[in-house]
Amino acid sequence: MNKVRTRFAPSPTGFVHVGSLRTALYDYLLAKKFHGTFVLRIEDTDQTRQVEGAVKDLINVMHWAGIDFDEGPIKGGPYGPYVQSERLDIYHKYAQQLIQDGHAYYCTCSQERLEQLRERQIASKLPPAYDRHCRNLNLQPKPDEPHVIRMKVPMEGDITFNDAIHGNITFSFRNVDDQVLIKSDGFPTYHLAVVVDDQLMQISHVIRGEEWISSTPKHILLYQYFGWQVPIIAHLPLILNPDRSKLSKRQGDVTVEDYRAKGYLKEALINFVALLGWNPGDTRELFSMQELIENFSLERCGKSGAIFNTEKLRWMNEQHIRLKTDQELLDMLKPIIVERNLGQFSDQYLLAVIALMKERVTFVKDFIDNCAYFYQDPTSFDQAARDKNWTPETGARLSAFAERCQGIKQFDATAIEQALRAEAEQQKISASRIIHPLRLAVSGVSVGPSLFHVLELLGKDTVIQRITYAVATLG
Repeated sequence: MNKVRTRFAPSPTGFVHVGSLRTALYDYLLAKKFHGTFVLRIEDTDQTRQVEGAVKDLINVMHWAGIDFDEGPIKGGPYGPYVQSERLDIYHKYAQQLIQDGHAYYCTCSQERLEQLRERQIASKLPPAYDRHCRNLNLQPKPDEPHVIRMKVPMEGDITFNDAIHGNITFSFRNVDDQVLIKSDGFPTYHLAVVVDDQLMQISHVIRGEEWISSTPKHILLYQYFGWQVPIIAHLPLILNPDRSKLSKRQGDVTVEDYRAKGYLKEALINFVALLGWNPGDTRELFSMQELIENFSLERCGKSGAIFNTEKLRWMNEQHIRLKTDQELLDMLKPIIVERNLGQFSDQYLLAVIALMKERVTFVKDFIDNCAYFYQDPTSFDQAARDKNWTPETGARLSAFAERCQGIKQFDATAIEQALRAEAEQQKISASRIIHPLRLAVSGVSVGPSLFHVLELLGKDTVIQRITYAVATLG
């Protein structure tokens, strides 16, 4: 295979859609698999849709996700930086070449005329398209005269191109409009800019969403007009909601920033997105970035829409948390503790919390949200657990156990369990009559990891203090 050069070419129009993340990821994986180059290009020729700060946010998201580019804005490179609004002279040069070669023409039709044409076509139930009014007029507009440059599309015949995912696709030229290449504001349209840039940047593979399939005939035609080799083209299937509608903000979160803010690990989101349209050919579901690089191929990308299953993403987040070392989780947990102003805790204490809770969390913040009792005394008690486990005799039973705890020299899980069972035997009750209300007393809730290990971690003084408070509060 020749030198692989892929590119991610977003428009700076807002936050990063998960579909854009998938495109960037596939480009990155293919480039890295073949030791090629991954290029970032900012396609900002539609100035009306730009959002301030979008480029900075995009680069931040890509860096967070571990999809770092080799060439592009900021990093530059032998052809960079790649910002289309800074390359207008290049596009005009190639547009003029098309005019000189008879493949493009000036069009001076007013916006009013074009709107009237569109209305007539819609009223006649015809697909809106330019009527080629200026195609054979050989116009030479004055510099101050409003005009565009359009591509001459053949009036008859077909065009066929090979898609690496969908196979051969054929379009009739009768269904391809004379595309505007240079707009009246002097900026190129996507269609001219993308072809010129992909050629000049030596892009070997063009990977994008299948919504661009209908535009590809125009691009293939431009490659032919310029005498350039067409890169390998692959159109990715749509990402769909569970009801098979197109993934949209109306039905939930769709941006990478949304999922990052909710606490999803980058490893989980990347793993999940990678499988939205690609499969490894076996039953594996969990992949590191390096494993994705080693296994990825366009040949294993499917044609059908991929369902965005949030429950599957949550499951993947749980699995990737399990795969992390306790130290890695500690490094992620400590800033959250500081942010929430929960107090000072030793690394040893927090590592013990992580070890107890690791199999019970979905997000890193759950090391706090699911077990607040490790960081502060409970001031309220779960009502359902209270109704079920707290009887008039409970206070006296727990007070007796607290007194027995005073005599435990080595306050560890084994000694605590022995003491509790001895107390239950002395009181002639089942151990559960102490265990369940004891958990409620020290944690405020009815569920959690091994109670005896929780008590060991909290320490003797804290356990006795909490039992005393619960007995006084609950009676």
